[in-house]
Amino acid sequence: MEETNEPVATEGREKMTVLVAVDESEGSLYALSWALDNLFAAAAVGGAPNKPQPLGRLVLVHAQQPLQQFIMHPIGPAVYATSSVIDSVKKAQEQNSRDVIERAKGICRRRLQVEAEAVVVIGDPKETICQAAEQMQTDLLVVGSRGLSKIRRAILGSVSDYCAHHANCPVLIVKPPKTSH
Repeated sequence: MEETNEPVATEGREKMTVLVAVDESEGSLYALSWALDNLFAAAAVGGAPNKPQPLGRLVLVHAQQPLQQFIMHPIGPAVYATSSVIDSVKKAQEQNSRDVIERAKGICRRRLQVEAEAVVVIGDPKETICQAAEQMQTDLLVVGSRGLSKIRRAILGSVSDYCAHHANCPVLIVKPPKTSH
């Protein structure tokens, strides 16, 4: 089989769709930077530096947790929030999502002058990221890894682990560099 440096064409499409999951964590932003440096910069052909040949579509997806209208206490009944509290929390979540997306888009523009599309999905991040990848016919899903221990991963669940097992496309899990102490 002959090797080629051409972008992968899938199902009649000429360019790849790369979906990068972003949140406020440094791990997700590192994964985005890694994807830009290793996927999009690698697609540059000859030309001027920092002017990459488009690899394809770059889509940023941010999963916003659904708003809970009640607070569970370990002792006693659930407390329901008033409509003004719910509105305030909802506005804060929306602002947080805008901030995360703008920060990620800024990285794309500064690093390689790449314009990215952005999508905010509401729901459990594990499930909604996989659903977004399927709906957009994603060729590659890039997610960061927080480096949880086995016990914490078992208790909290791992978005990257879930995506690796449930996404309908290849998943690239980018681990952050090891820090020296």
